[in-house]
Amino acid sequence: MSEISWSSGTRSTFAVFGNPIKHSRSPFIHAEFARQIGLAIQYRAIRVELTDFDRATHDFFAAGGSGLNITVPFKEQAYALATRLSARAERAKACNTLASDGADIYGDTTDGIGLIRDMMANHGWQVRERRVLLLGAGGAARGALEPLLRESPAALMIANRTAIKAQRLAEEFADLGVITGGGFDQLDQEPPFDLIINATSAGLHGEMPTLSGEILSERCCCYDMVYGAEPTIFMRWAAQNAAWAVSDGLGMLVEQAAEAFYIWHRERPDTASVISHLRGTIAAA
Repeated sequence: MSEISWSSGTRSTFAVFGNPIKHSRSPFIHAEFARQIGLAIQYRAIRVELTDFDRATHDFFAAGGSGLNITVPFKEQAYALATRLSARAERAKACNTLASDGADIYGDTTDGIGLIRDMMANHGWQVRERRVLLLGAGGAARGALEPLLRESPAALMIANRTAIKAQRLAEEFADLGVITGGGFDQLDQEPPFDLIINATSAGLHGEMPTLSGEILSERCCCYDMVYGAEPTIFMRWAAQNAAWAVSDGLGMLVEQAAEAFYIWHRERPDTASVISHLRGTIAAA
């Protein structure tokens, strides 16, 4: 059972729940955001046992907590626990942000909007009228689909090792735009893509599907949702195949946190300085 003790009874107590959680950068990110606007908050990273999420969440809010970030593996449980949901959380069937007014627990997901803001605002990439390839059909891909389709790409394809899973996910979001799904082995039959986003977790283990460089258009941008001190295997593949631009997901991490911060405080923090600081910290580690 998780041992959680909250010394503050104010509405300025926040946390991130996950398992594992030891290396979470959320406490630093939210402390920096709060410092920017002169706000005093308490924010902690809490490891919650796999069978204890519901109790820990209810106890947190009962003790006066205002907001929670939720990370692996609890995003679907957070979705099920919330009593009110944003439209984008309903679509994603997952929540990474919870808030409570004492009566309801409100659930939202900020991962997809964090991805869009990093690509478009920070890197200057475009989605509109571009051919987009999303690798993977799991939770990370699901959370990205609505924000991506809202930007009106020319077409979006989900590619997954299990083709039927990608096809079913595409059917679920077909009302939002031109979207298809298939297996990795079908990509050679498709026209080249202008934007490729890796939403698989394989890169964390130094793995990625076998992909031909022919799937990149002349000005293709490649984005990996994960990040680390060194370029991921997907980023190295993109560079070797002359991608126009390549990025990891550090900016997405900060941008999704900024959206959660806005949900809680109705203040939009500056993200550039936080991304820069984290980038330097990771490089120096």
